[in-house]
Amino acid sequence: MNKIIAEIGSVHDGSFGNACKLIEAAASCGADVVKFQTHIAKAETLENAPAPSYFKGEPRYEYFQRTAFDKSQYLDLISLCKELRVQFLSSPFSLEAVDFLQDVGSDMYKVASGEVSNIPLLEHLNQTNKPVILSSGMSDWFELDLAVETLRQGGPLSVMQCTSAYPCLPHQVGLNIIEEMLDRYKLLIGFSDHANGCAAAFAAVAKGATFVEKHFTFSRLMYGSDAANGMEPHDFKIFCEGVRDIWAMLESPVDKNDTAPYVVMKKIFEKSIVANQDIAKGSIITPEHLAYKKPGDGISAARYKEVVGQTVNKDILNNTQLKEADFQ
Repeated sequence: MNKIIAEIGSVHDGSFGNACKLIEAAASCGADVVKFQTHIAKAETLENAPAPSYFKGEPRYEYFQRTAFDKSQYLDLISLCKELRVQFLSSPFSLEAVDFLQDVGSDMYKVASGEVSNIPLLEHLNQTNKPVILSSGMSDWFELDLAVETLRQGGPLSVMQCTSAYPCLPHQVGLNIIEEMLDRYKLLIGFSDHANGCAAAFAAVAKGATFVEKHFTFSRLMYGSDAANGMEPHDFKIFCEGVRDIWAMLESPVDKNDTAPYVVMKKIFEKSIVANQDIAKGSIITPEHLAYKKPGDGISAARYKEVVGQTVNKDILNNTQLKEADFQ
């Protein structure tokens, strides 16, 4: 899979123009997928539902209503994604949101961490028979196993290790869980990165994550629930380059016994055996006769024990490279 997902979420704050520009910026930085959140307030939440601690700028119900896009706007966003050759992805937070995304032609889905236990939603997604990415941030193994078992009955499934903390601190990342998921589910495993910086995602990729997700924003000073923990374009470009470099490393095993690429380098940097003094013809070589100097195109310093004890068949001047023909 090897895909980088730019999580735009609701950082556009309901501005269709910002949403378009965020897609353009993410694509230019190297994202393969741009991910939104599809909220239909009346279908997913009671009006008095509490807000998370990291965002209490306005009531959640009103926030979801204010930042939602209509069908024509979604169609335009999907069209822009196709034009820029990035894949559109969204997380539905209700059965109605799944139907809405089906109606606009979404070709894959992301299950947010808070929806893992929403089995009716998962069963509804199965009916689409489209690829689903399951996040795992708030769930224990029992809950996650049930969600995976449910979603295996639908389209292609992959799972993401995720820690639902904003920001996620190093000791909360859970790199060990990636390895356990790979063994437990025998599926493609990804990583949803809520940590600051690049280190967590880089380590996750090295552990076997074949796709990574990172919150994306124009500025961490923007208003909204996700911006403060997002990554700005300059850093996101570096993030994408680093992730792809690690994937390239993992996909290119090196044979340590293949020294052909180093033939010239070995001659330049390695050491050969040279005379450490004038050596008279007939002398028996002792360690005191020898020094080890560049270039490495003579008798290798590694073979010095083969040279010690040999009898020279000619006079050898100080600081001269010894040759096989110099010995009887």
